[in-house]
Amino acid sequence: MKFSKYYLIAFISFVIWGFFSLALKPLRNYPSLDILFYRVFACAVIMAFISLFLRVKVLKENIAAFKKMPLQQKKTIIALTFGGGLLLTANWFFFIYVMNHISVKAASFAYLVCPILTTVIAFFVLNEKLSKWQWIAVSLSVISCLLLSFNNIADVAYSMIVAASYALYLVSQRKNMGMDKFLVLTVQILFSALILLPFYPSYSAALPNDISFYWYILLIAVVFTIVPLYMNLYALQGVTSSTMGIMLYINPLMNFAIALFYFNESINSFQIIAYSLILISIVVFNERFIFGRRGNAVVG
Repeated sequence: MKFSKYYLIAFISFVIWGFFSLALKPLRNYPSLDILFYRVFACAVIMAFISLFLRVKVLKENIAAFKKMPLQQKKTIIALTFGGGLLLTANWFFFIYVMNHISVKAASFAYLVCPILTTVIAFFVLNEKLSKWQWIAVSLSVISCLLLSFNNIADVAYSMIVAASYALYLVSQRKNMGMDKFLVLTVQILFSALILLPFYPSYSAALPNDISFYWYILLIAVVFTIVPLYMNLYALQGVTSSTMGIMLYINPLMNFAIALFYFNESINSFQIIAYSLILISIVVFNERFIFGRRGNAVVG
């Protein structure tokens, strides 16, 4: 693959996400809902500011384009955008809960199977076809799930919930065309904030007194949410979707390594075999891209 700045930016964005657990674990004594509340509210304020004051031209162009669209297209965009916001909110909550109250490995496993689960859902929902090698990869991931369930079926269940919520988000957004992606994401996060706002007075804990809590929330909002998402959007101008799919696995693999070597989470033989099968399934699933067969595009 030919090197490019877009490839480097995409790679760095996933490396950044790979260190997310280091910012999240220090908040493990705080309720998952509180972390979700403050993360979403912080992201909403920052992204709204960017869209309203730093990307005014883009905002005006998209509003004008939306007004000219047929009614059915408007309804589709609205449904997919707000539905995506709901799925994104659910995924964030499930991920934070699993990371802090189940295990880092369970959260890592969720995003190992997520790309394959996304494709399976797309097969049934969007009628996208899978090759025989991709079906083999899916079968390997199923076997790995069964192996992990022998150890702790609750971990696998939580992992699948996290993966499914994000997979459904990705599949739904594949059909959400016609608007600026950063603006769509901004609307979704604002919608997420509006969903959570009525629950905040009743379900939030006491206002945190430790100033470090707010610094970690700001870090999560900016460094582990807005920056990598924006870098992804920028990178997509110059890399193929298959390239982004390959690099998506950087995040969970780093999470798993951090869980083992930094947080010292235990691992047994079933987990070693299961994660090995996941790695094999990743290679098999992307074999055309990895081995450069059948005219894969080269990044410029």
